[in-house]
Amino acid sequence: MEETLLKTCLYDKHVALGAKMSPFAGFIMPIQYSNIIKEHLAVREHVGMFDVSHMGEIFVSGPDAEKFVNHIFTNDITGYPAGKILYGMMCYPDGGVVDDLLVYREFEPEHFLLVVNAANIAKDYEWIVSHAEGFDVKIDNQSDSWGQIAIQGPEAEKIVIDVLGETKASEVGFYEFYDSQYKGSRLIVSRTGYTGEDGFEVYTTIEGTQEIWDLCMNAGVEPCGLGCRDTLRFEAGLPLYGDELTAEISPVMAGLGMFCKLDKEEFIGKDALAEQKANGTAKKLVGIEIADRAIPRAGYPVETEDGTVVGVVTTGYHSISLDKSICFALVDKSVSALGTALSIRIRTRVFPGVVVKKRFYQTRYKK
Repeated sequence: MEETLLKTCLYDKHVALGAKMSPFAGFIMPIQYSNIIKEHLAVREHVGMFDVSHMGEIFVSGPDAEKFVNHIFTNDITGYPAGKILYGMMCYPDGGVVDDLLVYREFEPEHFLLVVNAANIAKDYEWIVSHAEGFDVKIDNQSDSWGQIAIQGPEAEKIVIDVLGETKASEVGFYEFYDSQYKGSRLIVSRTGYTGEDGFEVYTTIEGTQEIWDLCMNAGVEPCGLGCRDTLRFEAGLPLYGDELTAEISPVMAGLGMFCKLDKEEFIGKDALAEQKANGTAKKLVGIEIADRAIPRAGYPVETEDGTVVGVVTTGYHSISLDKSICFALVDKSVSALGTALSIRIRTRVFPGVVVKKRFYQTRYKK
């Protein structure tokens, strides 16, 4: 049976711009408009914008909201003031990842916004609800009611201020947000980014999102597809759920153990992650740089010099910013040290490489 793909509130605008549309996470999404290289460089050098309205918004409120969110979330929101955002995961009891997400501590007491990956909205909502027994909380999946645009790049702040009139944007810090209004409706402006550059996310109603997109287009902001969103996040060493984090790839394996606060009293998956941190894991996610222009794609085998398969590529590109062929790969821990010689098998040929840090590109967040 053919899958019925969803459309974001900006679908018609993408089609009118001639975007190349393709299935992604259950939606029909723009992969590119002009070309990936042009869009990638627009974000690195100036400013670009992405339709990320496919992402999910799940609100949690009630007397036990903080306690409950801490129960399902690997990071620790205790003590953070309103307006702060934390990155972390929801994990299964064995340490595998349900999803990675952002938790926004809202300005109303005991109110939180959980921003989850588009492909996981239904799964995440079901998971969250299934673990709410015994907690006095209200869980409200409002994903269909919100649009979201990510404005990214060195000139992002100027666009948000000049085009949207959001002068407060200059005051908001990295991983912070504030509430505003757009034509009488709530507007959330946050500063997280998923590109390695300074950037903002603006959330509002469906109609407001469509109008803001047009305002930014009229101001000359480059529309960018999910193709360059992937190349940008990858260069910056940022994981993608389904590639670098899965039910089988834990945060510890992925090198994201710093987002798992084991000094918390409890959270789902804590015991398994504590054991992994203490005793190590059989596999580890690494970066590999290849001494060739060949492109290492997801699924390609990783080998030692004697031809032994020790892992698999999770994401790979010829980097647009760095002009190097690089990849993330999940490999045996015994070959994960920086400087280790490893090769990527691309069809019938083998290309030598070396283990490097996963953050290939020097990020330029405004902190």
